[in-house]
Amino acid sequence: MADPYATLGVQRGASEKDIKSAYRKLAKELHPDRNRDSPKAAERFADVTKAYDLLSDKDKRARFDRGEIDADGNPAMPFGGAGGGFGGFRQSSSSGRSGGFSASDFEGFGADSDISDLFEGLFGRGGRGAAGGFGGRRQAPPARGANVSYRLKVPFVDAATLKPQRITLGDSSTIDLKLPAGIESGKQMRLKGKGEPGPGGHGDALVTIEIDPHPFFERDGDDVRLDLPVTLDEAVRGAKVKVPTVDGPVMLTIAPGSGSGKVLRLKGKGFSKSSGGRGDQLVALVIELPSDLDALAKRLEGWSDPGNPRNRLGV
Repeated sequence: MADPYATLGVQRGASEKDIKSAYRKLAKELHPDRNRDSPKAAERFADVTKAYDLLSDKDKRARFDRGEIDADGNPAMPFGGAGGGFGGFRQSSSSGRSGGFSASDFEGFGADSDISDLFEGLFGRGGRGAAGGFGGRRQAPPARGANVSYRLKVPFVDAATLKPQRITLGDSSTIDLKLPAGIESGKQMRLKGKGEPGPGGHGDALVTIEIDPHPFFERDGDDVRLDLPVTLDEAVRGAKVKVPTVDGPVMLTIAPGSGSGKVLRLKGKGFSKSSGGRGDQLVALVIELPSDLDALAKRLEGWSDPGNPRNRLGV
């Protein structure tokens, strides 16, 4: 992959905010859903996502800036890459050679020193073959393709009920992703073999989950909280009212004399737990006065509540 800064179109000293802004703009422009007939857009989308994955990780970004890893997150070449030999050794210039080693290149080794010790230190024992070469080195396995990172926004209700989510990959293919119990924002899911191709096989797709907020539900661990508006008449006399849940509306009984702040519990209407079962829905009653206060005032004329609800506050 090219320089991740160039891929996102930002300077090396760009702030996290600038990097995130650049990524969002490009991801929106290049997303496969908007470019179904453009394979090049899908490739650029994958590159942009990979670049953001590296630069949004403070540790990886620092290591890349220091030259310790490349743009794909792989370790940089251990021997500096100086042409003609090993980058860590000087080449003799007195004899006009363009490569190889001279005796001066091994200063510090005594006459009795075995040069093979040097190569054993570099490549491990057994690194030299019977003919004095390096035929004994173990070949590294072919490298797998790079991993590809995705971010998936999941609706609140879908996360609570573990509804499968369809995700479009960089090659424009789609997959139905099964959410695990205990899912929460920041959870990363790995899709084996769904990354970029390589000599040793495909890399993986890394999907980071982001649960969208809800207009009136709020998550509290494995429970779901809801503030439920009720009328003054329903609170005083009691009532049966319809209540929304992540599984659909249910009927809830409000006891006579229920005040604002009273919490009722609906069993098993929360998020699925990683340990099994589901959390609950906690419904807090909020009494709303009628819009026509004149009519209410006439009904209360001549009556006042002798109690002091602020006693427990010490006033």
